[in-house]
Amino acid sequence: MKITGIKTFVCNAYRTNWVFVKVLTDEPGLYGVGEATLEYKEHTIVSACLELERDLLGKDPRDIEALWHSSYRDAYWRGGPVLMSAISAVDIALWDILGKSLNVPVWRLLGGQVRDKVPCYANGWFAGAKEPEEFGAKAAEAVETAGWKGLKWDPFGAAYRQLEPQAFRKALACVEKVFEAVDGRAEILIEGHGRFDLPTALRIANALEDFNILWFEEPIIPDTIEALADLRSRVKVPLSFGERLYSAWQFRTLLEARAADFVQPDVSHAGGITEMRKIAAIAESHHIPFCPHNPSGPVANAATLQLAASQPGFYLLETMASDVPYRREICNEQVTLRDGYMHIPADRPGIGVDIDEAAIARYPYQPISLRHYKGTLTEIRPQNAAAYFSK
Repeated sequence: MKITGIKTFVCNAYRTNWVFVKVLTDEPGLYGVGEATLEYKEHTIVSACLELERDLLGKDPRDIEALWHSSYRDAYWRGGPVLMSAISAVDIALWDILGKSLNVPVWRLLGGQVRDKVPCYANGWFAGAKEPEEFGAKAAEAVETAGWKGLKWDPFGAAYRQLEPQAFRKALACVEKVFEAVDGRAEILIEGHGRFDLPTALRIANALEDFNILWFEEPIIPDTIEALADLRSRVKVPLSFGERLYSAWQFRTLLEARAADFVQPDVSHAGGITEMRKIAAIAESHHIPFCPHNPSGPVANAATLQLAASQPGFYLLETMASDVPYRREICNEQVTLRDGYMHIPADRPGIGVDIDEAAIARYPYQPISLRHYKGTLTEIRPQNAAAYFSK
C-alpha cells in the first residue's frame, strides 16, 4: 500500500473555517481524513499540508510512527502551530487509513476501550448573550436541555493584559449569575484565552474562589511556563492549559514545572493521534487529568473521541453546544449526546467519519478576524445554529 496524494478542503463554519485533508492511497476506495483547522491561518495551513505531500508520496501509510518523525525531522524548522497542525491532520488521516484497512475503529488499535461514552462540557452555549442575566438564563437552559457536565465561557469582554474595574465587576457578576443558574448541576469553567498579565490573573483567580470553579483556563499570556507555574503556586483555583502547546516535549516541560492542574492538548495542533497519546501518558504519570481542547470540526471531534475511548487518564471533553446548520450536510458524523455524555461509535472503522467534498464546496472560505479583543466573543454562532448530535 502506498500514499498517492494529499487533498485539502476549506469549509466556512462561521466562527472559523474548517480545514480538512484526505490522504489518498493506491488501494481502490481507501483513503483517510484528517483536520487541521487553524483559525485565521487557513491558507497557510493548506500550503503546509501540501508541502508534506512530496515527502510522503510512495510511502506506506501504515508506517505511522516513522512518517510522523520524518515529517517533523525533515521540516528542519521544528514545532509551532503551522507545521504541527499539518502533521496532525496527516497523522489523523493515516490512523483512519489503518483502521479502515483492518476494518476496526482506531480506538481498537490504541489498546481497546476504557470507556464507551465520555462526559462533556459545553462551549458556545452562551451565543448571543451580553449581560449577566442573559448568561444566567442561557446556562439554566443548557443544563436543563442537554445535561452538560460543565459550562465554559470567557466573561472578560475585550480585555487584554489588565481588566478595568467596571469590566472586573461585570465579569464577576456574570460568573455569579451562571453559578446560581446551574445550582450545582454542572461544573463552571472560566476561559481566559491567554489574556492577562500575572498580577491581573492572580487577582481574578482569587476572586473566582467563591464560585468553586473546576478550572481557570489559559489565565495568562501563553508564552511563559514559568509565569504560569508562579501563578499556580499562589492561587487555590485549579488552572488548565495546553491548547497552544504543540508537542509532548512542551507538555513535559509544563508538567515538570507543576504549572497546570489539567492539560488540554488539541488533536488538530499537538501532533495528531500519535503525539496525543504520548501527551496523555505523560499527564497520567503526573496524575494530571487529560481534557482535550475540542472546539473545531467533525473530523477533529471524531479523532478526539477515539483517544478519549482508549486513554485511562481522560477526564472531560470540550463540545460545541451548537454549530452551523450544514455540519451534518458536509459529513456523515454520528454523534449521540445523552445526559451530558457523548457516545463513542463502536461499529465504524477508522476514526468513524467521512467528509462530502461536493457539500464542502458549497460553503467556501470566508475571511474571519479574531473576536477576542473586540468584545464580540459571544457572536460565534449564526442565528440558525443547530445541534449536530442526536439524543
